[in-house]
Amino acid sequence: MTTWPVRREEGGRESVVAGIGERLKSPVAPYYLLLGATTLLVSIGLVMVLSASSVSSYQKDGSSYTVFLNQLMFASMGIVLCYVASRVPIKAWKWLAPWGMLLAIGLQALVFSPLGTDFQGNRNWIRVLGFSIQPSEFGKVALVVFGAAVLTRKRRVLGRISHVLVPFVIPGAAVLIGLVLAGHDLGTVLILVAITGGMMFGAGVQARYFVVVAALAAAGAGYMAVGSANRMERIQAWIGDICVNPDVQGCFQKVHAEYALADGGWWGLGLGGSREKWGLLPEPHNDFILAIIGEELGLPGTLTVMLLFVVIAYACYRIVVTSKDFFVRIAACGIMVWLVAQAMLNIGSVIGMLPIIGVPLPLVSSGGSALVAALIGMGILLALARSLPGASAALRGRPSLLRRTLAVVPAPRLRRR
Repeated sequence: MTTWPVRREEGGRESVVAGIGERLKSPVAPYYLLLGATTLLVSIGLVMVLSASSVSSYQKDGSSYTVFLNQLMFASMGIVLCYVASRVPIKAWKWLAPWGMLLAIGLQALVFSPLGTDFQGNRNWIRVLGFSIQPSEFGKVALVVFGAAVLTRKRRVLGRISHVLVPFVIPGAAVLIGLVLAGHDLGTVLILVAITGGMMFGAGVQARYFVVVAALAAAGAGYMAVGSANRMERIQAWIGDICVNPDVQGCFQKVHAEYALADGGWWGLGLGGSREKWGLLPEPHNDFILAIIGEELGLPGTLTVMLLFVVIAYACYRIVVTSKDFFVRIAACGIMVWLVAQAMLNIGSVIGMLPIIGVPLPLVSSGGSALVAALIGMGILLALARSLPGASAALRGRPSLLRRTLAVVPAPRLRRR
């Protein structure tokens, strides 16, 4: 019997870590990290939306697949738009910036027209051709592109307070945020404020200007919270002891989300085995889908979702520190703050570290507008990653998946007759 020599390398674990480090230094690493994380998050979201919505969907529509099929339709639409956005040149995004902001403001203003509809006390939706659209989700995309374009043009004068506020915050972000605020959607307002602040910080705006803006934002959030009985109940449920009885309004979601995570334990009840989705936990397939993930898939499932957002944050960081284009850096910073901040607010609400704010988990929660907008944002990130030095040439020269597969499959041997 022939014995093949086994090649052993000294410090095997160290060599593996070094190999991973070398791959992460590749100019195409951010592109593939973003592509992989997006694919996994959308796939996990579709599976969990089907599981979490099956009971309520059957009770309402007589079919367990209604919500899932709607989500699948919007996911398909979003994937197409993500691909298109990833192929749009950076110069085109700069040109589209002001028009996108004008369109976003116009759509947001429509919520106060006869097309606008109310949902749970918020007027942040319009109904067109039988579909409900949330314009503020697409406003996030417009704000990122417009803010990056304006800050790029004003980068040499950002040390002056007039150039920081007048050309960017007042005519752009402030109008959009004001319209969303008028619709009483505090969760979306917090995300828009975070995007604005994150891009300004990434652009190098002096820290002292953030003190005034942060004070005004905190005062505005406090005023909206005090003026809403629903929000005050959520805050009291978070910091108080009124949740001894889970039936008290404001505590129901918080307590049953904790029940779901506790029932899941370390390894979960198994896919489809959730108990809380049987009419106990409100919004199981939307804002509280992470609770169902924890109940069915356990700690590994929740940590996987969190780790994928860490991967997205790392890829955005690589774009920010690698790119030589100021617009690319600021746009990547804005999308990173958008997705990571929204994920943190959602996760914090579910696990009880924050009051229930009412924002979906990006790329995972049910909701057509949020999913399509997030996929467009990921498409922009992929376009930014393609623009990195050396990335475009490496991607053009990389063989297709079919060619790489055929290259490692041995050719069949032909028998001679």
